[in-house]
Amino acid sequence: MPREYLKKATLTSKSDASETKKIVRQILDDIETGGDGKAMEYAAKFDRYEGNVILTPEEIEAACALVPDKLKTDIQFAHDNVKRFAEAQKATVADIEYEVVPGLIAGQKAIPVDAAGCYVPGGRYSHIASAIMTVTTAKVADCAHIVACSPPRPGVGIAPAIVYAAHICGADKIMAMGGVQGVAAMTFGLFGLPKAKILVGPGNQFVAEAKRMLFGRVGIDMIAGPTDSLVLADSTADPHIVATDLVSQAEHGYNSPVWLVTNDRSVAEKVMELVPRYIDDLPEVNRENAAAAWRDYAEVILCEDREEMAATSDDYAPEHLTVQAEDLDWWLERLSCYGSLFLGEETTVSYGDKAAGTNHVLPTSGAASYTGGLSVHKYMKIVTWQRATREGSKPVAIATARIARLEGMEGHARAADVRLAKYFPQETFDLTATE
Repeated sequence: MPREYLKKATLTSKSDASETKKIVRQILDDIETGGDGKAMEYAAKFDRYEGNVILTPEEIEAACALVPDKLKTDIQFAHDNVKRFAEAQKATVADIEYEVVPGLIAGQKAIPVDAAGCYVPGGRYSHIASAIMTVTTAKVADCAHIVACSPPRPGVGIAPAIVYAAHICGADKIMAMGGVQGVAAMTFGLFGLPKAKILVGPGNQFVAEAKRMLFGRVGIDMIAGPTDSLVLADSTADPHIVATDLVSQAEHGYNSPVWLVTNDRSVAEKVMELVPRYIDDLPEVNRENAAAAWRDYAEVILCEDREEMAATSDDYAPEHLTVQAEDLDWWLERLSCYGSLFLGEETTVSYGDKAAGTNHVLPTSGAASYTGGLSVHKYMKIVTWQRATREGSKPVAIATARIARLEGMEGHARAADVRLAKYFPQETFDLTATE
């Protein structure tokens, strides 16, 4: 049977962003021209903050002292997990050299970028975990200079727990500046900072648009949209767990899609009954987002079998993908399009968001069909090199000259010709292009 939508979204996360683009372009241009002073003007306007932009060691120490010991322990636990996983990822990339043909050696080097800018949201929610995810991975990658940038609150500054997390994870500087102005300051090297070579971390639509506009002159982790999550559930799934997981992700934002894909009608109907009740039970600040996300963006899809469920999931390419079904190994082997995968009810997206060790900066809006999320590898340039003996150079030069001439690139061909002429003056070679 074809997919049956028991609940269909009335809106999509791809809205008209023309006004956002206009605003962001103006701010970036103003700050690039006006430097530190203009960035401070925007900080006063949007952050309503006029304190130190770059936190002093004394300010960092004072903020850290405000963090309760129990929370420090939890942050350290999460940092250790993220660090261990990032170190394991880094170990999968090695410097290599390989003799391609006799006498021609090619190699690979992994070189970390020298300056990373890590944006840590601090608006409605203080994203402590984003500081852990971004700064830790940059540190493990051996970036020479790491800036953590987070919006300050009026009269308060950056949330102390964010300061503590950024500090213990290895930030060299912590900057109290939010939004486009913070992204611009890291990119343009304001306030005495080195110019960032890569910008990472989640943010609102203005931060995302600033990163998109700056991409090219600086690297970015990805162009992110609203967070999204999909749950695959069969008849063995617990509707209470499924509904709770969907609500937990809907609270991210009013436009954060959540999707349930199942081959069991009774599971679908029970989840649809429970979700509104669980949303109503949230604190008011969370309830508003979750209610709008469920009302306007959520979908519940009934499929015939697990193969159709998997195909549906791959079509959506969700940022977060949870499987609550039998035969988890089958799903791990079959599924191919997701930012991060959570197998079985014993784990959940919330674990990955906060403390499990895998990164929570992930591709959204279907981008998981072609890319993965933030990892230690994002901070590393995989570059290649080669060297050759004269004998090793000979067959490569002959092939290069012929291919280049067939392409009509005579200059390239002559770069090969001169080496053959110098190294093998007694030999004659057929270097003409023939079809």
